[in-house]
Amino acid sequence: MDSLIQVQDLVKVYSLGEVEVQALRSVSLLVERGEFVAIMGASGSGKSTFMNILGFLDRPTSGQYLLEGINGENLSRDELAEIRNRKIGFVFQGFNLLSRTSALENVELPLVYAETPTSKRKEMAQKALSEVNLNGREHHHPSQLSGGEQQRVAIARALVNQPSILLADEPTGNLDSKTSEEIMGIFQRLNRGMGITIIMITHEPDIAAFAKRNILFKDGSIVDDHKNSAPTIATKGGSGK
Repeated sequence: MDSLIQVQDLVKVYSLGEVEVQALRSVSLLVERGEFVAIMGASGSGKSTFMNILGFLDRPTSGQYLLEGINGENLSRDELAEIRNRKIGFVFQGFNLLSRTSALENVELPLVYAETPTSKRKEMAQKALSEVNLNGREHHHPSQLSGGEQQRVAIARALVNQPSILLADEPTGNLDSKTSEEIMGIFQRLNRGMGITIIMITHEPDIAAFAKRNILFKDGSIVDDHKNSAPTIATKGGSGK
């Protein structure tokens, strides 16, 4: 099997004054290329800490995390930022779009940081917007887009650099149920049709049901990890461009 992510005995301890909080307790798992994984757990279970480590936004106290064989332990901030930009696409609950720039310009941002030539940037950004069914909305600003459309722009921005993995943190948290299903339809199509590896945090069991694998965190440990033999198939958002 082609392991994209390898996690071994991951521990994360936060010091709050004289109190130490163990956010992760010897977490180990493998994620194969092309998986669609939902991570669940109550507040304080460790799932967000785990996601931050997967995204090279935080470092573990001990243990090892490899992304495509890369260990970020001894890398500088600039080196980690480069890995994030090239290999990881992030989708957040709050969309995190720049309000004064168009959808196309928002999607171009990772390419600007990667110093991609201007002519190629627009072509790549347009293609990413097409992948999430936003043709014709390229020049709209976030205030002119619905919540679902804003999240589509955020997904296109996450995809534009053709990353190894897409990390989604509560991507439907600000959306109604119909729009949430549309976003899950896009994720399923990207996963099935393009083979993109997706790891998604959600507190909603009905959203986790769209993933192929469900992992449950409790008190910093994985207490359940199972394949979803019959994922819910989205009827919205999964159609082609």
